[in-house]
Amino acid sequence: MSGQRSIRVGIDTGGTFTDVVAFDEESGELVSTKVASTPADPAQGFLAGIDKVLDILGIPREQASRALSAVCHGTTVATNQLLEGKVGVLGFIASEGYEFILEIARQSVPDGYGNSYFWVKPERIVPADRVKTVGGRLDHTGVEVRPFDEAGAVEIARWFKGKGIDTIGVCLLHSYADPAHEQRMRDILAAEHPAAVVSISSEVLREYREYERSMTTLVDAAVKPKVAGYVGAIKRRLDALTDGREVPFYVMKSNGGVLSAAEVVHQPITTVLSGPAAGALGAAMIARNAGFAQVLTCDGGGTSTDVSVVLDGEPTLTTEGAVGAYPSKIPMIDVVTVGAGGGSIAWISPEGALKVGPKSAGADPGPLCYGAGGADVTITDAHLVLGRIPPHLLGGEIPLDTAAAQAGLTKLAAELGLELAACANGVLEISAWNQANALRQITVQRGLDVREFTLTTFGGSGSLLLCRLIDILNLRGVLVPPDPGNVSAFGLLTVDVKNDYVQTAVAKHAELDPAEVSASFAALTGQAAAALEREGFAQPQHRFLRSADLRYFGQAFEVRVPVEEGELTDQALAGVAAAFHDAHRGLYGYDFRGQASQQVEWVNLRVSGIGPIRRPELRRHAAPAGDVERARTGTRDVCFDGRDYLPTPLYWRADLGPGDVLAGPAVIEEFGSTVPLHPGFSARLDDYANLLITREATASEHRGAVSAERPSERGAGTEPTA
Repeated sequence: MSGQRSIRVGIDTGGTFTDVVAFDEESGELVSTKVASTPADPAQGFLAGIDKVLDILGIPREQASRALSAVCHGTTVATNQLLEGKVGVLGFIASEGYEFILEIARQSVPDGYGNSYFWVKPERIVPADRVKTVGGRLDHTGVEVRPFDEAGAVEIARWFKGKGIDTIGVCLLHSYADPAHEQRMRDILAAEHPAAVVSISSEVLREYREYERSMTTLVDAAVKPKVAGYVGAIKRRLDALTDGREVPFYVMKSNGGVLSAAEVVHQPITTVLSGPAAGALGAAMIARNAGFAQVLTCDGGGTSTDVSVVLDGEPTLTTEGAVGAYPSKIPMIDVVTVGAGGGSIAWISPEGALKVGPKSAGADPGPLCYGAGGADVTITDAHLVLGRIPPHLLGGEIPLDTAAAQAGLTKLAAELGLELAACANGVLEISAWNQANALRQITVQRGLDVREFTLTTFGGSGSLLLCRLIDILNLRGVLVPPDPGNVSAFGLLTVDVKNDYVQTAVAKHAELDPAEVSASFAALTGQAAAALEREGFAQPQHRFLRSADLRYFGQAFEVRVPVEEGELTDQALAGVAAAFHDAHRGLYGYDFRGQASQQVEWVNLRVSGIGPIRRPELRRHAAPAGDVERARTGTRDVCFDGRDYLPTPLYWRADLGPGDVLAGPAVIEEFGSTVPLHPGFSARLDDYANLLITREATASEHRGAVSAERPSERGAGTEPTA
């Protein structure tokens, strides 16, 4: 093969497998594969994935230096660190008189007061004895009320150095309006304690609300050493692979964009939902291409399942997210995670009830059937015992030990007084309800009707319970993309470089000066443009999206609305306020449009700078000759109800094509995933090789509903049944 090929690679490192997708930018060819994750040294699995996908493309490793055009990576390093609560020894510097901002926090009582009589706030991320305060004060407009206490700052820096505290967050009052005091504190720390890793709030989150700003800054500081070390190690090995040639290396951000490795080490908090964000974006693009604008995504991995909602073809965003116990007020795709992955462990509570997750067997030692020393029954073991997955993974590359899974489940069943099949089915039923509850959380609890959505399932385990999810949630249907186990890695190839900038500028709408608002947006746009230039994008390529957070005066929280490009006249600002009224009514069912007593207040201005990339094109497939028997590979006894095993036909998905229809019971297998099709369900392939699954009794009803939704230009013969 010629070394002149231009290959862009997306790599998503999960708890069990590392998923890889390569895009040949000249031919448009897409190739996907998987390798085992290497938790002890994630870079090893990363490079093994590149080697394997280049080998599939016929490119020798010695030609990789010329073939690779870019690598984009989704990582869970920051996410896992926070979920495990391993934030290390942190120091915190606040304004004088505000040393207890972390203890005051927010009044947030889990489960309501009725069940929380003895609830106490969880431990703070930084205990009080590691909090120091420095003199100096700004008002909310940035005007200096008292000068910064330089001598006190030096004393603080020396105290942290003497205590060996090397990771420090700085959040000073009203520094969103003027960062001068925080910047001076950082300079003093650099001079007096050069070994310290420092995050300042005016660079991490330049908006008001002291608790959220403090927490976000501290989380950024906490993950910075580990993220920097991980990204640096990957970059060094990538440089070695490419003989020192500088191959662009991007890391996925939580906001749906990517950032170069050189920049991401300065903004590590932006990666906290790196992998799930890529999956949501990839699934949204696939579903949108298939004609579905309103979908739910369900990304099932080895450790957990991540769900999100897609409206008008785009995943929804939030700035009210959290990772584990730590709120992170940065723009992120709105993802809910539940401990219901393939490695989630089944266990018996002290009360004698069967439970599943959130603890996981992970990749090492993994489920019992991996034969690697695992001691706990997992969801994967239950699927294997019931025959719903084959006795191997990755098309036969990884054999599974069915006897070990049966022995573990037999023991668990005996403790519960159940038959083996009933016990295995119970494990899967609990897992299905856990996933269903997560899907309700992102729909019903946000005022959306889950029954109006089509579900898109992906990930290695994401499609195993789809029939039960259709029944539990009364979904319209399910779309399973080709190579569902690699959708997150595919998503990495579909995202632009993106940076977000925010500035708090509280003002009542009636008192706005268009010139001042324009100047603030211009300053934010300048920051975004400078970042894009550092990423190598020429000015004509730059795109900017403006938005603003508005509320009614007296409200505590805001609604974000877009601000169109162009001159910000009084009329343009009035249009933004009108959009806010509409959005408020859509979210809460009412608005105060036209009521003089309820004034609109502007709170935050935002600009996203976007550097566009070339996306892979999803191609149509030709209808194959013959009937579906061409894809039949055999028969296996499968249990779908926890009682009886049925002789069930097996099909190899790659041999199915557009127009093919299967009726359950059936099992559809492919390299990285499996779809058990329960009795009473049917599956049809569309022109893009997506599996579209519905209950047979309602297939015609769903067909009509979707026909009304999809674009008319798709033409005859392309209409799915879900």
